[in-house]
Amino acid sequence: MRNRIKNARRLVVKVGSALVTNNGAGLDKAALADWARQIAALRAEGREILLVSSGSIAAGIQRLGWIKRPHEIHKLQAAAAVGQMRLVEAYEKAFAAEGLQTAQILLTHEDLSDRTRYLNGRSTLHTLLELGVVPIINENDTVVTDEIKFGDNDTLGALVANLVEAEALIILTDQQGLYTADPRSKPDATLISEGRAEDRRYEAMAGGAGSGISKGGMITKIRAAQRAARSGAHTCIASGREPDP
Repeated sequence: MRNRIKNARRLVVKVGSALVTNNGAGLDKAALADWARQIAALRAEGREILLVSSGSIAAGIQRLGWIKRPHEIHKLQAAAAVGQMRLVEAYEKAFAAEGLQTAQILLTHEDLSDRTRYLNGRSTLHTLLELGVVPIINENDTVVTDEIKFGDNDTLGALVANLVEAEALIILTDQQGLYTADPRSKPDATLISEGRAEDRRYEAMAGGAGSGISKGGMITKIRAAQRAARSGAHTCIASGREPDP
């Protein structure tokens, strides 16, 4: 499986809010620059990369000076509107430094459940890849409600992998990967190097949410891997804070 991921020609890379905003401290521009450099290196090898990035709400909360994440949907949507501007601008600068162009793609559940919109979205993404543009994809948090949300961008990453027939889904997290238990509370937990997505034991090992900044947790990553596997994509769950080799 490792060789298949290593040799994948088309990859979806997903990064979460905790990584993008350095656990809520503000957009981590150094991390964005690192990811841009690594994606540029993959592009130079002839790979096609799509980036699914959370962080608009967290960035908006920080920009608006709010101490805590609000519960009201209209405030969360306002934060997303403010934060998405900063998020896209930061990515554009990071990739421009590597000589790459980016495009913003905001999706909702309806975009992927309606056949016509699904096909239009796929056509647009394929065209962007043909043009050498790196799509930056996020859920359109300014218009969705809890009832129609994907729930987390791990799920969105898996759906995008299916949409573009990607060979691999790379989920970057603030942990080294999937452990036999939550390493934050169980120091004797061991890292799982490889496994099959349909192995139900992994859901029990996944634990809860990763942080107060991100909505998902390891459990959503396991379920995203299961979803991606059904469309033929292999998944790697890895640390997004490893230094650029």
